[in-house]
Amino acid sequence: MIAELIAAYTGIGLMIGLSGSGSAIGVSIAGKTTIGALKKKPEAFGTYMLLSALPGSQGLYGFAGFFILNNKLQSLDTISAFQGASVLAAGLALGLVGYFSAIKQGEVVAQGIEGIASGYDVFGKTMVLAVFPELFAIIAFAATFLISAGL
Repeated sequence: MIAELIAAYTGIGLMIGLSGSGSAIGVSIAGKTTIGALKKKPEAFGTYMLLSALPGSQGLYGFAGFFILNNKLQSLDTISAFQGASVLAAGLALGLVGYFSAIKQGEVVAQGIEGIASGYDVFGKTMVLAVFPELFAIIAFAATFLISAGL
């Protein structure tokens, strides 16, 4: 039972750590671009800030996944090897997808911020394109929810 719990909580730790790290990197990429864009067009700070915040959502998915899986683990009297491995797999999947999608989303919004600073009307298009990397994090979160239902 101890090895199963270690596997499960390792998965939860990876889920939170990787998705949160990806979000930190993604918002930093966008934030650095915002600093440069403010030199060209400071009146668009609100738009830049909104776009810069988008990659932070993957970290929130990891945190929400923690609550789902932790509550499920707390309700179990014992944990099997299958359940421990399931939580590890869910955590690894959401963590990795969150990590990479947040970074890539940060790169997408950074390009949009540069475009807005250069005078182009690309806010709406940037929002649409920024949804694409996030979609995979949403799918990974949904998979985590489904895995937790099977525990």
